[in-house]
Amino acid sequence: MTDYDTDVLVSADWVEDRLDDFQSDDPAYRLVEIESPSPPDNDFPSLYDEGHIPGAIGLNWDDDLSDDDQRDILKKEDFEDLVGEIGIGEDSTVVFYGDGHVPNWFAVFAYWQFNYYGHEDTRILDGGKDYWVENDYPLTEEQPDYPSQEYEARGPFESIRAYQGEVDKAREAGLPMVDVRSPEEFSGELIAPPELDETAQRGGHIPGASNVPVPTNLQDDGRFLPPEELRDLYEEAGIDGDESVVTYCRVGERSAIAWFALHELLGYEDVQNYDGSWTEWGNLIRAPIAKGEDD
Repeated sequence: MTDYDTDVLVSADWVEDRLDDFQSDDPAYRLVEIESPSPPDNDFPSLYDEGHIPGAIGLNWDDDLSDDDQRDILKKEDFEDLVGEIGIGEDSTVVFYGDGHVPNWFAVFAYWQFNYYGHEDTRILDGGKDYWVENDYPLTEEQPDYPSQEYEARGPFESIRAYQGEVDKAREAGLPMVDVRSPEEFSGELIAPPELDETAQRGGHIPGASNVPVPTNLQDDGRFLPPEELRDLYEEAGIDGDESVVTYCRVGERSAIAWFALHELLGYEDVQNYDGSWTEWGNLIRAPIAKGEDD
């Protein structure tokens, strides 16, 4: 892990070695499983309930980390209430992991949201839950109940978040943008992945964006590419860290993985995640779009 710019990516062995700490009432270490949103009318039990890493707190991206009324991330006060209630303190080392069609799909978005509100020690379990399960690390169905904590967020820190107006300015200035959706979504053939509800009126991509599908950031086992391979991947898309970069997808969760790779692993300073993403841009009146593989 030391070849990356920071130590925010931790191995399964690193987590296993600290399971006693993660199961302690002392809030120094907290482990959080982020579940993917359940499809409508899904009666299957949650994957967290069926088995999770010992000591892990279970959160659902849609139910716990989103404001449905605003179609936004949690308001600051709601974020503070949630985080304190589940036993996370301001000084906790928090490690996120999750499932999804792409490993850690929603876990990295939770990581980004915690960073937006200024939590100082956040990390990601490399490979996510699939890697943990497939390599026979321990699981449990026991759900922890930690003492609540007083929590006051330092943020928000807007430098890692892009809004529609800023994306428009980036487009007009010719700054690099990374669309991490599938080639079919990028071209406009699909508006959303087949298993998800469509949330935009139009298909296509923001003019000037490069398509770097999110799975290309990962190895076959779900762990991130080594640093040099990550750099090469983005250099091929015209991104070398010298300019501002905006990442986006459908609702900002997949693009958080590209943001994490660029900003957190490679150390590129000016990287913003546009969490409005195609759900917002594809519904804007008169917003320019491009279709096909190229603009």
